[in-house]
Amino acid sequence: MKKVKIFITLKEGVLDPQGKAVQEALQANGFPDVADTRVGKYIEMTLPDEADVALEVQRMCDKLLANPVMEEYSYTVEEGIHS
Repeated sequence: MKKVKIFITLKEGVLDPQGKAVQEALQANGFPDVADTRVGKYIEMTLPDEADVALEVQRMCDKLLANPVMEEYSYTVEEGIHS
């Protein structure tokens, strides 16, 4: 099995009100140096060893997981996972 970790973030220049709220909350709670906070999504899954991960992740993100107009994604793969 392969463990796939997908990171979905807003594209540069897209307003991030959730990130802004987190940043302001952190600053109000004693972390004044926090800046440029962005909030995204993290998705973890396993796929069979024979899966074409690049193709599958691209199809999943384009079809369901990410909004290609506003979001971009990246992923990492760990191979040899036993479940």
